[in-house]
Amino acid sequence: MASAAISMSMASSPVKTLNYLSSSKSSPCKTRRTRLSVKAGLEQRIYAKGVELSQGNGGLPKITLKSPTGSEAEIYLFGACVTSWKVPSGKDLLFVRPDAIFNGKKPISGGIPHCFPQFGPGPIQQHGFARNMSWSISEDSENSEGETTVKLELQDDSYSRAMWDFSFHALYKVTLGERNLSTTLTIRNTDAKPFSFSSALHTYFRASVTEAKVKGLKGCKTLNKDPDPQNPIEGTEVREIVDFPGFVDCVYLNAPNQLIFENGLGDTITVENTNWSDAVLWNPHLQMEACYKDFVCVENAQIGKVQVEPEQSWIAEQNIIFS
Repeated sequence: MASAAISMSMASSPVKTLNYLSSSKSSPCKTRRTRLSVKAGLEQRIYAKGVELSQGNGGLPKITLKSPTGSEAEIYLFGACVTSWKVPSGKDLLFVRPDAIFNGKKPISGGIPHCFPQFGPGPIQQHGFARNMSWSISEDSENSEGETTVKLELQDDSYSRAMWDFSFHALYKVTLGERNLSTTLTIRNTDAKPFSFSSALHTYFRASVTEAKVKGLKGCKTLNKDPDPQNPIEGTEVREIVDFPGFVDCVYLNAPNQLIFENGLGDTITVENTNWSDAVLWNPHLQMEACYKDFVCVENAQIGKVQVEPEQSWIAEQNIIFS
């Protein structure tokens, strides 16, 4: 696909202009395109190499990705939410809250939910509507040697336009490797007028909250929502290692492209990104007493508004690596 110049006006970050390729082509000898279509009811199973569509919790359609090297991931079409990422040992690095509801009416609480076209509270529903809509499987997937990939897509409809009156196309590419899970989110403006949005991948990592640590944020400008989420306190992160001693809800502006997360369970996870400008750390502490000790959120985000002109796209990548 051709590169597109993207003009981004940022509410809380400097304006950036960039040229970015929407995808890169793999070597022809390593790439196989598989057409996937969903036509029947939820009882239907559709198989491709490493890709299975079946019923998940609550009867919702669920994709299972399996890599040739033994890793596995699960993605629900509702919200395009990745709910599980298991490395070859069988250890699941993501966390789904025990109060998660799988009824196709409320967003799935846990895994990697989408925030689009709004991050946090605002004029439309909390974190936007993308996590509360059913995505579909794109016509093709690219399965490279050692990796398994699926592409999901979402387009505007009467539900989304009642809240956000724009035509758009979202494409979400999820690739599973032996020790990594990568995603590419492309938001294309298919309207005749420009639109702006904010976004995030609200990633829940399984963790021991008292031992979890994040490295790489020192020097970032912060918007700390503790103690008052409605009135964030501006500051600068001075710590080399950020931990979770209590309630944590903090935005890090212009975050680096790589963070190191130690989950307190003996695992180190590298969180890489391209074109996600910010990061968010969150743990609800006693506000969620049943499970707060078992997870922390380390999120790639775009807090400031991105403006996309008609027929242009905004593209952001995340790569989480287990070691």
